[in-house]
Amino acid sequence: MTTTRFAPSPTGYIHVGNLRTALMNYLIARKAGGTFILRIDDTDPERSKEEYVDAIKQDLEWLGLQWDRVERQSDRLDRYADAADKLRELGRFYEAFETPTELDLKRKKQLNMGKPPVYDRAALTLADEEKTALRAQRGDGVWRFLLDHERIEWTDGILGDVSIDAASVSDPVLIRGDGQVLYTLASVVDDTDMGVTDVVRGADHVTNTATQIQIMAALGHSHPRFAHHSLLTGPQGEALSKRLGTLALRDLREQGVQPMALLSHMARLGSSDPVELRGSMDELIEGFDVSRFGAAPTKFDVADLFPLTASYLHGLDFAAVADTVVALGVPEHLREPFWNMARENITTLGDLDKWWALCRDGAEPLVANEDREFIAQAMAMLPDLPFEADTWGNWTSAVKEATGRKGKSLFMPLRKALTGQERGPEMAALLPLLQIVRK
Repeated sequence: MTTTRFAPSPTGYIHVGNLRTALMNYLIARKAGGTFILRIDDTDPERSKEEYVDAIKQDLEWLGLQWDRVERQSDRLDRYADAADKLRELGRFYEAFETPTELDLKRKKQLNMGKPPVYDRAALTLADEEKTALRAQRGDGVWRFLLDHERIEWTDGILGDVSIDAASVSDPVLIRGDGQVLYTLASVVDDTDMGVTDVVRGADHVTNTATQIQIMAALGHSHPRFAHHSLLTGPQGEALSKRLGTLALRDLREQGVQPMALLSHMARLGSSDPVELRGSMDELIEGFDVSRFGAAPTKFDVADLFPLTASYLHGLDFAAVADTVVALGVPEHLREPFWNMARENITTLGDLDKWWALCRDGAEPLVANEDREFIAQAMAMLPDLPFEADTWGNWTSAVKEATGRKGKSLFMPLRKALTGQERGPEMAALLPLLQIVRK
């Protein structure tokens, strides 16, 4: 059975980069009728916060990305310890004691010599008494996985055939000196224990994937199918990482972005398929194919989400937004007509406020000097309340007959006089709602 996972760290809020990974894994699982696991990567007790665990769940629920089960890495520390012990028994795990400064000097020296800046494995030559002395002086060391220096190859779902020379990669640190298990080991153990069959993640994990494939093999496991999606950039190709703090999902929600608009955009962004608004999650699932995504950096512009949000809202019937309209204070008998009038003139639901304010409070007339006599004559011809659906048409026909004005010179001054704006909803739909100002 197809099993995928999304493994966020609860050290902050989910942003659009995280969402891309979550959504691709979710769609793969759902299309195959498989399992989607939410795995909380909370092995760092200092930075992991329960409030962020709750926030991650809230954001996924807002989008409709429902997980089949939740796993927490902090509950699985014994399994990671077992894997570490097995690697030690196999001779594939060793303790190293270099300080960050010493490692930095080694890297600079290697670069100066034209060599790849990889760890030189000096710790492998340490005698037991030397290790004991270093522990007494510096505390426990880090634990590194001993890579086989051979080519690591796999067929990537997006990148195609990938081949990495393990000799060009440092032996990865899997456990820190303070005992914290790092992502590379925890993820290997979780993916194998949980039967994960497909892993989609960012292209910045390619080297990490190579080392994990070797770790899995050392522990006696085959590896999942891997696919590495492109990284997002800003609209001008600039690094997005510096702006991710302003692109948290809850910030987009606060700005009025609709879930289906965001999902439709992210499910196609960077693929060979055009970005189009979809009406349901089922449509997204049916049309998803990870192989249609490219490896080139992908431009993301938050502004692109708002036309999709507007299109989504324009297609909603009143029942879908009833609570929002009620919250505005619209009288019951005007609620559905108000929505039908306003919906094609909003980008987000927050824009309903200004249209209800117009209907409720009216607006300062906008009348050009050359139109003053015309407006005075026209307003004197305005029918008595209540205004009906045909009031606008009947009134403007009568004004046209009386004044000789027609077209834009007829309709625009009347719109501006009644609404204080040059554009907006169809006046035939808006005028009946303006009657409450005149009561």
